[in-house]
Amino acid sequence: DRVLVGGQFRESGGIDLLRSLDLDYIVGVHFPYIVPETVLEIPRVGVINLHPALLPHNRGWHTPSWGILDETPIGATLHFMDSGLDTGDIVAQAGLEIRPEDTAHTLYGRLLELEVELFRSAWPMLASGDPPRQTQSPEEGSNHNRADLASDSIRRLDLKATAPVKDILRRLRALTTNHVEEAAYFEMNGRRYRVQVSITPEVEPADAEA
Repeated sequence: DRVLVGGQFRESGGIDLLRSLDLDYIVGVHFPYIVPETVLEIPRVGVINLHPALLPHNRGWHTPSWGILDETPIGATLHFMDSGLDTGDIVAQAGLEIRPEDTAHTLYGRLLELEVELFRSAWPMLASGDPPRQTQSPEEGSNHNRADLASDSIRRLDLKATAPVKDILRRLRALTTNHVEEAAYFEMNGRRYRVQVSITPEVEPADAEA
């Protein structure tokens, strides 16, 4: 057996290996590479991918963060891959409500569970060899590169600025991931301080009695 690492699947040796496998599908999960036409044409049915967003919203990176920050619909999508970034035909989708206590980190965990459920429910359609395909409109939705969330206009907190608490809280939630270096920050006395939040809903009396 051979493992293709990184972009090796796009090199001649990787392409030859994939062609030798007589594939119906190539399946990706959060696949971070653009797939060239030479690879897209290898499997009989196509190359599919699970994406933690409700396409066409939030193509690309950091989907939980942008779902919270931009207040866009969020969910999971199983889609065919094409030469664009998360622009291929949609096979199946499932939506998820963003909770007031969600940070990007907790929302991502819930999206992972949703993706597993979505793939299981879509399996009979994939096994048929003729799954449904819904074309995406390139003019709809949103796109985000990996570096977009690193902008100081998003991460830097100006201690002299004023803003509604709701907006500040939304930004802190969106930037609370499992990587502290992705968090919002403020600067004081020549030092940078990172800010992450944890939100816990109070237990309602009825819930406590149950």
